[in-house]
Amino acid sequence: MERRRDSLGSLLLTVLVALVLSVLPLPPWLSAVRPAFLVLTVMYWSIAAPRLGGIALGFFAGLTLDVFHGAVLGQNALALTAITYVAVREHQKIRLKPAFQQALIMLGALVAYEFVLFAIDGWTGHPITSPLRWIHALTGALIWPLVAAVLDRVRGTR
Repeated sequence: MERRRDSLGSLLLTVLVALVLSVLPLPPWLSAVRPAFLVLTVMYWSIAAPRLGGIALGFFAGLTLDVFHGAVLGQNALALTAITYVAVREHQKIRLKPAFQQALIMLGALVAYEFVLFAIDGWTGHPITSPLRWIHALTGALIWPLVAAVLDRVRGTR
């Protein structure tokens, strides 16, 4: 059974689509529960193809997200780089887990991501103390199996 090689084109296309889904204007009630599509996509590529995705992808994707809607330039880049580092380092362990356990791992990663953003927002005087801030982590973990299945299809694996 041959597996199609991971291509830079499919990575860039999926990251671009995830970026659009992340910055697309939505009504406030729907924006509150929007998953962090870009973070999930970068995490997928960091686990599935760590040499193609990886820490540099996390940094540049986070920086791009900062340009569109970051309170402080570099906060998303720092947070995404940190969780991407862990994903690349532990990709073999994460890849072997069933979808439910991967979703729990993603919940932890998304909570860590939000915590870094929360800390930076507090240090820079932009505190958002609403509990709705943490909903993104939960919705991201809930849709992780779907995101992984779609990106597996795009990547050409099962």
